[in-house]
Amino acid sequence: MTQKERYKGVLRWFSEHLGLAETELHYRNPYELLVAVILSAQCTDKRVNMTTPAIFERFPTPEAMAAGSVDEIYELIKSISYPNNKARNLHGMAVKLAADFGGVVPEDMELLQSLPGVGRKTANVIMAVAFNRPAMPVDTHVFRITNRIGLVNNTKTPLETERQLVENIPADVLSTAHHWFILHGRYVCTARKPKCGECGIRPWCKFFSKNSRI
Repeated sequence: MTQKERYKGVLRWFSEHLGLAETELHYRNPYELLVAVILSAQCTDKRVNMTTPAIFERFPTPEAMAAGSVDEIYELIKSISYPNNKARNLHGMAVKLAADFGGVVPEDMELLQSLPGVGRKTANVIMAVAFNRPAMPVDTHVFRITNRIGLVNNTKTPLETERQLVENIPADVLSTAHHWFILHGRYVCTARKPKCGECGIRPWCKFFSKNSRI
């Protein structure tokens, strides 16, 4: 099977069975999405969604969060993983967003990454989800399953993975494919014990092909 055939089969199956997949984070605008994505690092979307309503009520805008304190933010997010770092990053992000961008989340990868707590993956999520731009954020799910399936060739870093996926996936489905990979990794192709018996992309999966012969 060629790499082109593998991509074609996997993307076609996801398109037919998952359709227009979206983020499971709850948000109403780019600022709220940015807060949620910063909080979601090494934390479940479910826990983030339980936490953000109180944050958005207390800090409905970047200006409101910038005027608050790190301690206030911490008290609202202390059930989240790494609350100390995330409270500092959220406050720093809000201060810079209010001071340098008029409280408007920028639609630019480099400018997004100038905000505290915003790395390449988070910036890619904002570009893809908030602004509907072609982007491929690579989190642990995307990194794991695209290597396992064989869509990328034993990549060592998220950036290397991103570049291979961007090179092979059409721009018009790139952002949606990111969600397909996340959902597949979260619910089917799980880290410790992938559910190959209920996986629809087995015909194109290198991992399944290799292990089904054992």
